[in-house]
Amino acid sequence: MRKYLLLPIALLTTLLIWFTCTNCRSIRRDTDSKPVSHNIWNGLLQKHVKADGFVDYKGFTKDSNTLHQYLRLLETAHPSEKNWSRNEQMAYWINAYNAYTIDLIIQNYPVESIKDIKKGVAFVNSVWDIKFIKIQGYTYDLNNIEHNILRPVFKDARIHAAINCASFSCPKLLAEAYTADKLERQLDDSMRSFINDTLRNRITAGKAEISEIFKWFKGDFERDAGSLREYLNRYAAVKITKDTDIAHIDYDWKLNEAK
Repeated sequence: MRKYLLLPIALLTTLLIWFTCTNCRSIRRDTDSKPVSHNIWNGLLQKHVKADGFVDYKGFTKDSNTLHQYLRLLETAHPSEKNWSRNEQMAYWINAYNAYTIDLIIQNYPVESIKDIKKGVAFVNSVWDIKFIKIQGYTYDLNNIEHNILRPVFKDARIHAAINCASFSCPKLLAEAYTADKLERQLDDSMRSFINDTLRNRITAGKAEISEIFKWFKGDFERDAGSLREYLNRYAAVKITKDTDIAHIDYDWKLNEAK
């Protein structure tokens, strides 16, 4: 019985690898676009994201025309290496991921969880696989942006604290747009805030209870720091040792809505 169960799992794995690689071959677009301003997005975030990172989705709904004005701006300018610096590209894709996630929520509001919008198998046919993002003739879903662009192209684990999946256990949504000139500071601040946020991670000298993000993407953190423990110690106020027990906190997919 076990042997037969392994066959569909292996097939699924093969399909996922093929899907990812197929998209990876086409993410570097040769366009003549120029970097865009994120001022509109910055204003919306300052207005509708609270100090604790929770989001006023009703407020975003009222300002949906302004949000769509920003999305239309993104849709006219696909990043490329021709006219965009690395930081300009990275800031664009982080902002795009977060803005399109907000748009997905308000288009289906009210919802208790982003996962209620489309139930399915993660990375195959879930809400993150809805192809609703159209940028200069190219179509993407949220998984494409995260797993085919941000992670493999920029190879920076800090993006896991910068992109927000509209859920309680996600890192806080930054109340300002990511921009090329402030990107390094913003990424460091976001990861430091996330690791030391006791709603999402609880780290003491004796035990580290951490987000499942550090389990799902452990390889990204190990790549950047040599080990997960070393990565945590880059930002944690309380340092852990090789003897510190590590456990993961169950992810809460409830909507990160401001009360």
